[in-house]
Amino acid sequence: MAESWQVRVIGKASEIALADWNACAGPSNPFAQAEFFRALEDSGSASSRTGWQPVHLVADDPDGRPAGIMPAYLKTHSQGEYVFDHGWSDAYERAGGRYYPKIQAAFPFTPATGPRLLLRDPAAGPALIAAAEQITAGNGFSSAHATFICPEQQAMFRAAGWLMRTGEQFHWQNDGYQCFGDFLAALSSAKRKQIRKEREKAVAGLEIVHLTGAAITEAHWDAFWTFYQDTGAKKWGRPYLTRSFFSLVGEAMGDRILLMLALRHGQPIAGALNFIGDECLYGRYWGATQDVPFLHFELCYYQAIEWAILNGRARVEAGAQGAHKLARGYRPTPVISAHHIPDPNFRRAIADYLARETRAVIEEIEYLDQHAPFRRDQD
Repeated sequence: MAESWQVRVIGKASEIALADWNACAGPSNPFAQAEFFRALEDSGSASSRTGWQPVHLVADDPDGRPAGIMPAYLKTHSQGEYVFDHGWSDAYERAGGRYYPKIQAAFPFTPATGPRLLLRDPAAGPALIAAAEQITAGNGFSSAHATFICPEQQAMFRAAGWLMRTGEQFHWQNDGYQCFGDFLAALSSAKRKQIRKEREKAVAGLEIVHLTGAAITEAHWDAFWTFYQDTGAKKWGRPYLTRSFFSLVGEAMGDRILLMLALRHGQPIAGALNFIGDECLYGRYWGATQDVPFLHFELCYYQAIEWAILNGRARVEAGAQGAHKLARGYRPTPVISAHHIPDPNFRRAIADYLARETRAVIEEIEYLDQHAPFRRDQD
């Protein structure tokens, strides 16, 4: 029962010992690790100043040791979440309410599926969800949200009565391929030819290098920071992450990072940053200082697929949105978030909207999957 757990709120991930946090997180997902949250918070990327105030919920066992953690933030906006509720905010405030602040259980700035409840003891899960609800009600917050929930934990939020929202991403699935050629063989002949041509043009005159762990130097992070700033300015107006984040996360968990760089005459001109999970390679950021046709596809999609095959990963998650990924072998995949809306009238309106949105998203996924580039008969 939830009453048997003591749940507290902490203001920084570093208030929990690394070993205790990671005992709850487990080793599989790199974004669940204490090192990732500490790098975000210690670098000032996720802070009250940026609208991401840490309010992590911790359920302690009878010995006072964390048995479960809900990494959560008090949000004063909806940026950096990738599950868009701006329309909800507008409607709530037009009706006289105050939508912000809200509680967000998430990996900040990271639209990757994963646990939203880090559980050394699975029995602590309902207590953490109940605590999030109590904090929402006790402070008069409009809502609490958990985004990109891994399939194993969705039932807990559904059982607690949270509204479930279905979104769409494009994930590459490893169907037992032994090499990139096996993957190409699964595609239609037209797509095989297209990808071969794209790869040839992308790397002409360039060297592609893969770096991880201690091989990633501060000079590499300087180059990537330039790439990241350019892309961030185009997409979001300003980059979410500070320069120091990359140094901190590289030092703390470099073995979970795969940095791919394109070099011209030995100088980096483009890069893609990936995080390595036990089952998945997560593509996160990309940027370039030179415009090279198809280089984005090469670094972010084809190199990721090739690495995943050679290193036995089951899938590649290449971030949010991007129907252009379909033609590169990434399949439309549902992603699930959960939303606690205390106000009964607002909840009814959101529930009605979600019912209609879910039907539309599922129909789109089914339609796109029928048009995936994979072979349906011999060609």
